[in-house]
Amino acid sequence: MAALTLTDLFAVPALDRSLAPALQQALDGKAKPPGALGRIEELALTLGLIQRRLKPIMERPVLLVFAGDHGLTRSGVAAFPSGVTVAMVDALLTGKASANAFARVVGAEVRVIDAGVAADLSDRVGLIQAKVASGTQDASLEPAMTPAQAEAALLAGARVAQGAIADGADLIALGEMGIGNSASAALLMHRLASEPLDACVGQGAGHSAEGMARKRAVLAQAAARSDVTAPFEVLTQFGGYEIAMMAGALLAAARAGVPVLVDGFIGTAAVLLAVRLAPAARDYCLFAHASAEAGHRLMLDAMNARPLLELDMRLGEGTGALLAVPLVKAACALLSEVAELTDVLEAAW
Repeated sequence: MAALTLTDLFAVPALDRSLAPALQQALDGKAKPPGALGRIEELALTLGLIQRRLKPIMERPVLLVFAGDHGLTRSGVAAFPSGVTVAMVDALLTGKASANAFARVVGAEVRVIDAGVAADLSDRVGLIQAKVASGTQDASLEPAMTPAQAEAALLAGARVAQGAIADGADLIALGEMGIGNSASAALLMHRLASEPLDACVGQGAGHSAEGMARKRAVLAQAAARSDVTAPFEVLTQFGGYEIAMMAGALLAAARAGVPVLVDGFIGTAAVLLAVRLAPAARDYCLFAHASAEAGHRLMLDAMNARPLLELDMRLGEGTGALLAVPLVKAACALLSEVAELTDVLEAAW
């Protein structure tokens, strides 16, 4: 197979909607009043369109957790040191993180990827090695990454998703781990959603009032350093390797006709990047939840996205995406397992 290029990756096909009338007829013909299951019916129709079948299947959801560090942490945008990224990667690998617990509950596999952790993790069993560099540069002082590094990260994320799909994944959930990544996501949102920077900056992993003031000042310095707005350039100036890889994973999944469950603030920033790079990718996304992180709703609005859940969460790791997996499975079951209304009425008479 020829190596994937960015041109290939950005060539996401428009969603074929020709099956929509048949799917709607199937939903209306189930043993229930038309529309009685509300957004679950909308979700079922979307899944049928993405999978191009009247009875969509959801048997092997896979959560991809991309981990990376950010040079911005050296300027004080995070409440915790970057070493916490390594500790949480180890927790994920040993099945002891929140994402692992939720994945076990909903029957999802977890795969952890080193996108750009600032430590040597080559000895970690089970870790997918895709490191582009040991963390980004400090975006308040210089570009976070080179164009070559940005391209490498996007393509690496695509390959990870392709690997999961080749192994049978029929739903990709996106997760991340990286101290400082809410700062990077805020800068991406600022440029790609055209929102004022102050509206994009939130607590992240937790800040005091003093810490928030420092975070805002550093991000203002970063934003003032470059006025780029084109998506790939925005990635190179302000992005993170884990964010780039999530974007690449989404694009690869969309090209393969596999739905993607989007998590919270950082994951949505990655999806916003992907959608700005390839607008057709938007229709392959299922937005799991509305994060409590400041700015998330504005970013969802920028993509006309309506999340499935609202639980006041802002952890990351893909935890919110995992909690939406049962809703996705239920939507598939509606089309594949529920009796036809005509059959029920015939039995009644």
